[in-house]
Amino acid sequence: MERQYPPRYDRRRKSKLKVFMLLFFCGVLLTIGGWYGYMKYIPNNNQVDPQYSLEHPITVQGEVTDFGAIIENDLVKLPLPLLEEWLGEDNPIRYEAESGTLIFTTANHVLKLKTDSLTGKLNQKSYELRIAAESKDGVVYIPTAPLEELYGVQVDYHKESGIVALFQQGQAVQWAKSVKEKGAAVRTDATIRAPYMMKLAQDQSLQVWKEAEMKGWYLVQTEDGHIGYMAAKDIALTQSEQIPPLAKKEPFVAWKLKDSKINMTWEAVYNKPADHAKIPPMQGLNVVSPTWFELIDGKGTIKGKADPAYVKWAHDQGFQVWALVSNGFEPKQTSEALATAESRFSMIQQLLAFAEIYKLQGINIDFENVYTKDKENFVQFVRELTPLLHEQGLVVSVDVTPKSNSEMWSVFLDRPALGKIVDFMMVMAYDEHWGSSPKSGSVASLPWTENSIKRILEEDGVPAEKLILSMPLYTRVWTEKAGEDGKIKVTSKALGMDAVKKVIAEKSLTPVMDEQAGQHYVEYKEDDALKRIWIEDDVSISARVALAKKYNLAGVATWQRTFQTASIWKTIDEQLKK
Repeated sequence: MERQYPPRYDRRRKSKLKVFMLLFFCGVLLTIGGWYGYMKYIPNNNQVDPQYSLEHPITVQGEVTDFGAIIENDLVKLPLPLLEEWLGEDNPIRYEAESGTLIFTTANHVLKLKTDSLTGKLNQKSYELRIAAESKDGVVYIPTAPLEELYGVQVDYHKESGIVALFQQGQAVQWAKSVKEKGAAVRTDATIRAPYMMKLAQDQSLQVWKEAEMKGWYLVQTEDGHIGYMAAKDIALTQSEQIPPLAKKEPFVAWKLKDSKINMTWEAVYNKPADHAKIPPMQGLNVVSPTWFELIDGKGTIKGKADPAYVKWAHDQGFQVWALVSNGFEPKQTSEALATAESRFSMIQQLLAFAEIYKLQGINIDFENVYTKDKENFVQFVRELTPLLHEQGLVVSVDVTPKSNSEMWSVFLDRPALGKIVDFMMVMAYDEHWGSSPKSGSVASLPWTENSIKRILEEDGVPAEKLILSMPLYTRVWTEKAGEDGKIKVTSKALGMDAVKKVIAEKSLTPVMDEQAGQHYVEYKEDDALKRIWIEDDVSISARVALAKKYNLAGVATWQRTFQTASIWKTIDEQLKK
């Protein structure tokens, strides 16, 4: 039988329960409050030693990297993987393991070193080191001297802690001092409950890198290189220091005409020198580029067929001579020659010698039909070549095709990288329809030419003042004829401007305007075949020069002089000056 309590007893029981619950919750609140106060106001007084996984850790902007340095006679060597990541593409360092060669390049300098060697070559002069680069456990370590000299790197080695701190030229560093009389704690995390690594005496200097995510805390670095967190109230910001930038060297200024543009033509030189005595006046022309130099083997040997008499004639006409060097369009030997520092250096030395002997003003690089895998090696060749040519006062230009999916003729060209290195980039705006094209068409229609310019300007970021529009002075006579299978077969033959005029006159043809192509067009029947010609003349060339003006390009070039018609030079000159 259930026990019954009088109502008065039940009320008393409930009242006691309420008091108990109230006291319990008060106790909980007091406990939580006490714990909160403890966590917020009572600092952790446990000290821990800074822990590093490497003997000589490297720090960058207040962060400990995953890399360590090598110390030799108190001098620092830095790992190449860190430098590649930290310095970026604008300050490239290349290492070729097979020969143990390191190549450092800037806008003005090329430095070649070998691991385990105390001597190198800076441009054309000997370069001495106090400690050598070395390869250890598959990682290359580089002495800091060339990094400081070429890239403006500042290296602070803290001997007591073993820490190496890196700074880049122009980098801002905020200094501060400790203001707490009894010593300010540098903690492992941005909270007073984190253990501290050390305490800084009043007025002791430190670097402040950034505000921590926790309000009221800073990420700091002590004078001996240790990194931790300090409460904002314990420090006072002092001066801001800028890492000294390298002394500015006057940049190389490529030859330019005041209030005018470059007007260049290539002089195609094959088996014998050009007979300059027979070259008619070329109004407005200011640069000639004879095709004199050619790579002939994988060792980097360059065959030369320069003509001093042609150079004298050109100079007498007021022309600059930017001699062309080609790779012979041979991919295998090109790949071999570009692959090593020795073969690239051999090519460069030969070009420097040729330029000096023949009194050239520039070198035009025309490498075509190159394996896509050699893309980076070609950029490296141009990167190593350019500062040395500039040192001799030579203009450097490179020929590129319009962008396409062709691996060997377009994709191998790293136009953004090349555009940062060279003085001028020639856009060879031909052939839209090439010699063996399965379809007849213009060598370079106006819309296709304009699109070729725009893509390199917009997609590759090559500055307009470096871009030169290269125009064809030739066209193709297309033959369309039905084969035995009934299908139309297409063949072509290249003709210069005067040769096309002769065909038109002999066949009594009347050119019509192909509005879509932006040039004149003729067709006629011969031997059961349809002959078609998209004509290059004063109209088509004038329209292309107008494109160069529209996009404010550096100028124009033409391939090649012997395809000319006499009036074309006046047309180009007048359109450029219009």
